[in-house]
Amino acid sequence: MKSSGGNDAWWQIVLQVFPTYLMAGCGMVGAGLILEMVQNWPAFVNVPEIIIVIPPLLGLKGNLEMTLAARMSTASNLGHLDDKRVAASTIIGNLILVQCQGIVVGFLASLCGLAMGWLPIAKANYEQALLLCASAIVTASLASFVLALIMVIVIVGARKFNCNPDNIATPIAASLGDITTLGLLAWISDILYTDYNTGGYKAQIIIGGYFLVLPLFLALAYNNEHVSEVLRVGWTPVLMAMLIASGGGFVLEMAVEHFKGVTLFAPVMNGSGGDLVGIQASRMTTYLNKATNSLIGTLPEDDDNICPTPCSAFFGDLPLCSKCGGGGGKQPHGMPARVLLSLLFPGHILFVFIIFFVKIGYSPSFLFMFFYLIAAFLQVAVLLYLAQFLVYWMWKRGTDPDNAAIPYLTAIGDLVGTSLLALAFIILEVMGDQSLADLPAHGHPAVGHNITEALNATISHLTTELH
Repeated sequence: MKSSGGNDAWWQIVLQVFPTYLMAGCGMVGAGLILEMVQNWPAFVNVPEIIIVIPPLLGLKGNLEMTLAARMSTASNLGHLDDKRVAASTIIGNLILVQCQGIVVGFLASLCGLAMGWLPIAKANYEQALLLCASAIVTASLASFVLALIMVIVIVGARKFNCNPDNIATPIAASLGDITTLGLLAWISDILYTDYNTGGYKAQIIIGGYFLVLPLFLALAYNNEHVSEVLRVGWTPVLMAMLIASGGGFVLEMAVEHFKGVTLFAPVMNGSGGDLVGIQASRMTTYLNKATNSLIGTLPEDDDNICPTPCSAFFGDLPLCSKCGGGGGKQPHGMPARVLLSLLFPGHILFVFIIFFVKIGYSPSFLFMFFYLIAAFLQVAVLLYLAQFLVYWMWKRGTDPDNAAIPYLTAIGDLVGTSLLALAFIILEVMGDQSLADLPAHGHPAVGHNITEALNATISHLTTELH
């Protein structure tokens, strides 16, 4: 059956989304295992700001790859990729564009990490700054190129096999994004840290080389008609999302210092939420393009409510919700939102059990599972509701949501997910849950200037008082 690109039945969404969502989750589980392993490597211990840049770098899959996937999926569903010449120009332009964005975002993410790590202690280290900057730029550049190329192949293939790319491309971006980015960051930072200790100049050469080729990439993207508009106006959401995700990195760095196992579950929590909301945002934009003949700024006459109530956003297509603005039969996003929200439960249960059996060797306690699922549910529910508002609001004001909505949503997902996960761990500690007691000790005890020292003392005091 040919996918409609926006009017799929619930079972079509499940069949197309759930397999790729599980694959995405397994990639995130792998990312968590990698992060748990590398957090005690010398580079991560002695340059703790690397932990801070992890969320914004992982967020690149939302800022760049998932945004690329949404743009290309919409173009595919509208038939714009059926002409080979147009398709080739669009693909090449988008690959160059994500390189430009990746280099700039990687550099700025390293500056945010340095600021958050150094400002509280009023102390700086020039060599470590170069190491962090070079690691972030190379990671962002290589990960963006590899993942963007995979996205193009997936979307073109989905079109040929009559599948809706909106349901497939973003989960695959999520599945490969975290593990690829974390692996690259660990590998590159380890190489550069060894070079730094031996007095080498690899970091300086890398930074200089990338800034020499950046103007060339910018010129090529600017002269490509398919991405020139994104290059001119698409920086605000990408950079704002990076700042929001850096806040999530600050929370993650604090949580890593106080709780064992946070690094195992943070990529899964954040990646899963970003995956599901990315699908919904991409589907909404495809729907608006079809319903209005791509007239950005004009909403469908029978679906022009920018800010619905939560009840209407999730149940507006059901007669039971008629009292809060639903029940009219024209809430096309309620059913997909409910399906996506329901998929998180079997997905997260599977992911958590995999982590426990691989890393610890036994199953989680009921308390752990209960509070973890509550955190995951709240995160995804908040994101799906925000997607309804953000996509329609951006469309109404003339901004293409494919270029702007997903970066904000995935960055907010990182911040909300990390915060809710830390809160769940605090509650579990207060209740005396011992699910993660067998994990080895962790943290960066040798780093006397750690920025979380004061907050850790506060958390310890609060938990002691609550006991």
